[in-house]
Amino acid sequence: MLIRNAIDDVRELDRRYVFHPFTALADHQRDGAAFVVTSAHGARLTDTDGRDYVDAMAGLWCVNVGYGRARIGEAMAQQATQLSYCHGFSGMTSDTPAILSQRLIELAPPGMARVFYGNSGSDANDTQVKLAWYYNNILGRPHKKKIIARHRGYHGVTVMTAGMTGLSGLHAGFDLPLPMIRHAMAPRRLWEGHGLSDAEFTARLVADLEALIAAEGADTIAAMIMEPLMGAGGVLAPPAGYYAAVQEILRRHDILLIADEVICGFGRLGQMFGSTVFGIQPDLMTVAKGLTSAYFPLSACIVSERVWDVIVAGGAHYGAFGHGYTYSSHPVGAAAALANLDIIAEEGLVARAADMGAHLQAQLRAAFADHPLVGEVRGQALIAAVEFVDHVGDAGPVAFDPALKVAPRIVKAALKRGVISRALPSADTLAFSPPFVISRDEIDTAVAAVRDAADEVAAELGR
Repeated sequence: MLIRNAIDDVRELDRRYVFHPFTALADHQRDGAAFVVTSAHGARLTDTDGRDYVDAMAGLWCVNVGYGRARIGEAMAQQATQLSYCHGFSGMTSDTPAILSQRLIELAPPGMARVFYGNSGSDANDTQVKLAWYYNNILGRPHKKKIIARHRGYHGVTVMTAGMTGLSGLHAGFDLPLPMIRHAMAPRRLWEGHGLSDAEFTARLVADLEALIAAEGADTIAAMIMEPLMGAGGVLAPPAGYYAAVQEILRRHDILLIADEVICGFGRLGQMFGSTVFGIQPDLMTVAKGLTSAYFPLSACIVSERVWDVIVAGGAHYGAFGHGYTYSSHPVGAAAALANLDIIAEEGLVARAADMGAHLQAQLRAAFADHPLVGEVRGQALIAAVEFVDHVGDAGPVAFDPALKVAPRIVKAALKRGVISRALPSADTLAFSPPFVISRDEIDTAVAAVRDAADEVAAELGR
């Protein structure tokens, strides 16, 4: 039996036996973990050495109500004792998923009808694609199956959703994306819209989408999936008028709109959903992360009346709906979600996210306005990013050589200062997405630490 009393024992067990996601495996196999987390409260983590860290990323954009919420743990424990499991197959049901479903429909944008549960944002977006295909098969449109996503969008890591994700690191070595996936231009203003007004940038993005649809044929395209504000691809917000124009195009071509609210949902942008912030009327909506604040793995596909009515009618041809997971409608997950949503409502955390977000945005812009490595500070409410570039010239930005690993070096230097940020893929960009309960002082600490870290790396680069 393995003894885990000492920190070195835990690190060695981790180094020898754990297969880590999104990790440089050879480096980890050689060096092991930098530290081991043992406890957390609010917006802070503590390691086995007793060192304290401000978590400026809420885990992976997900611990929205903060760590250490006894109320959620107690709700889960009570549910596990009373009814630890009940599946949803063949109409089997339990109380907490039914109550949660009503609540989600009441919170969601108008026109939503039913909730289908999964375990993660990845499997939920995978389900959304199957729903879009099923929907078009029922309507007698077997060739309307392609899915449009956007470059730099992030939608998961299943075989389907990793391909929809517009980041090459999720494709390399995995034979992805699958052949029915297409990618449109992302609203990446620093690189794709340098020097353009909102109207001009929107026109460019719309023209790209129109050209893609024309080239593929609208009668072959089932759906387009979009994060209201793009997260892992760079914290990218659209220019004014973008979503209105995109939705007009999709409606005209009878292409379903999937709103991926995995990061934006439940208050991150200062309103309950990003769809509300940007005026999106989804046919299908994906939620996960903030649904339970990551206290339990739970996701949901929220299905509109328009799509639901067709799916129900499809039973006459296909019989029982042939999709689901062992843990769909898990009662413990639903109990965690209900407690989480109660906390968000009772403590006014959506409004707090807007308030703390305004402070975060102001502090970041003030701290990095004159920094020699910074090309852009961007974000909205309680999600932000700082992008580092070699320089910005009249023709636009010039990237650092990726071999310099500028953003990962800044993240490492910030960690030494007690702040956890995250370097985003395929760009030298640092993200901030802290728990809604973070304080002004903790925001100030995080921003100052990252500024100091950026100064350290700038000095190493001779800037």
